[in-house]
Amino acid sequence: MSVEKYTIGLDFGSDSVRALLVNTTTGQEVACGVQYYPRWMEGQYCHAAMSQFRQHPRDYIEAMTAAVKETLAQVSEQVRQSVVGIGVDTTGSTPAPVDKDGNVLALLPEFEHNPNAMFILWKDHTSIQKAERINQLAHSGDFPDYTRYVGGIYSSEWFWAKAAWIGEQDAKVAEQAYTWVELCDWIPALISGNQAPNKLRRGICAAGHKALWHDEWNGLPSQEFLSAVSPTLDGIRERMFDRVYTSDQQAGLLSAEWAERFGLPEGIAVAIGEFDCHMGAVGAGAGEHDLVKVIGTSTCDILMVDPEQLGDKTIEGICGQVEGSALPQLVALEAGQSAFGDVYAWYKRLLMWPIQQWVTKHPEDQHLLDNLDNVLIPMLADAAIEHPQTEHSPLSLDWHNGRRTPNANQRLKGVVSGLNLGSSAPDIFYSLVESTAHGAKAIMDCMTTQGVDVNRVLAIGGIAQKSPLVMQTCADVMGCDIAVVESDQCCALGAAIFAAVAADAHASVSEAQAAMASPIRHVYTPVQRRADFYQGRHQAYSQLGQHIETFTDQQKEA
Repeated sequence: MSVEKYTIGLDFGSDSVRALLVNTTTGQEVACGVQYYPRWMEGQYCHAAMSQFRQHPRDYIEAMTAAVKETLAQVSEQVRQSVVGIGVDTTGSTPAPVDKDGNVLALLPEFEHNPNAMFILWKDHTSIQKAERINQLAHSGDFPDYTRYVGGIYSSEWFWAKAAWIGEQDAKVAEQAYTWVELCDWIPALISGNQAPNKLRRGICAAGHKALWHDEWNGLPSQEFLSAVSPTLDGIRERMFDRVYTSDQQAGLLSAEWAERFGLPEGIAVAIGEFDCHMGAVGAGAGEHDLVKVIGTSTCDILMVDPEQLGDKTIEGICGQVEGSALPQLVALEAGQSAFGDVYAWYKRLLMWPIQQWVTKHPEDQHLLDNLDNVLIPMLADAAIEHPQTEHSPLSLDWHNGRRTPNANQRLKGVVSGLNLGSSAPDIFYSLVESTAHGAKAIMDCMTTQGVDVNRVLAIGGIAQKSPLVMQTCADVMGCDIAVVESDQCCALGAAIFAAVAADAHASVSEAQAAMASPIRHVYTPVQRRADFYQGRHQAYSQLGQHIETFTDQQKEA
């Protein structure tokens, strides 16, 4: 009788980390633990009005430890001793400066409370100027076009723009930073004891999509290019890396220190890390020409294609095309929206503001705030369903946090148009839902109009599972079926799948997917009448977007 084997997938989201324990033979999700980042939840080190979002490395360390312990507390000692591997996915691009030993600078006493010494979260847009500098240089003709395989436009959400910006804003950080590391690479290195830069193994996912790694120019951009981006990057290329790995490979083995912290066997496999959306696509069972939408505070969209079919073609306006960044043998095209659930959360905060102010002065009424906080969005959704849109309904743009895809532009802002004295709160909410659906359609159209087929659309994440209004609107606007995946932890499940391969519990990722990937929960089919209506609305959405982008460009030049 064979002994059951288990792996753990660690999924580092924007607010919390999840630890998922999975049976490698059956795919059963045996136990799960979720822990929120304590400093982040208090709003420390962030300034939303300036688009500054930083996370302390101790948040990750403390929450990860607690989440794993919470998970393992639910199972027997026999199961704990049968865990053979750990996989890691994180939000991205979320890099941080590290010293010669691989310590994130915020772990050092002198930088403990310095936001510039922490992880720069994916939605931090403070480095817009450096992103524009990268694009200017890459398109100047003086260097290879290093943006060719990332859609032609480098974003302020990504690695080099953030490293250059922080270096220029903070001389002490620039002086102490030996190199920079993505969160998805640092966590596996940390728990395997390989965080020293000369030992740390970097994944192709982060390297290709965010750090401009490509075989065409023998890896990373030249030092001349990086120095032209910022003098603070002088000499950094030789302190980075000259090899990359796929996530079915090992980042190392679980160290004695972390085995004791977690309560796991020492020496089990730790897989190379990836970004959450790529892991989520694998956990959803996606293959060729499956468009996977990871729907949360933002979205990340992954579409995998055969590299031979893609050939030399580069897809413009997306967030990169990298072979092996999801499934090892396929090219993953990445796209996404800089805000999705965050748009709804913004509107909720807007409506809640008077009540929050009241409760500040009348703490005995805290229950009013707590109750409304839980029911406000469902109330708006129910009202929106009862009063569907017409051609006179408000029309919005989903660019509250800039636009990631198509054609990244983080200077853009959200818009609500077409208001009159009869516009209601549900009307505006529905227009925001519609705007996120139009943003999703724009991404799919960006790929299909450039000759990349989409045969199936899969959706994962909390919004996909909890909001029929949002998912039906997306199906109607996009004009296609959307299959919602059963597991509510698909990203962590994908990480557990890769851990199973890294630990030799499965011979390949495809074999592991067949045994462990999630089934489909529900399929949303477009209603033809509504799909026809939304075709005209999508044209209006596009025209409004063109007008706002032209206005934004004029304001920038002025």
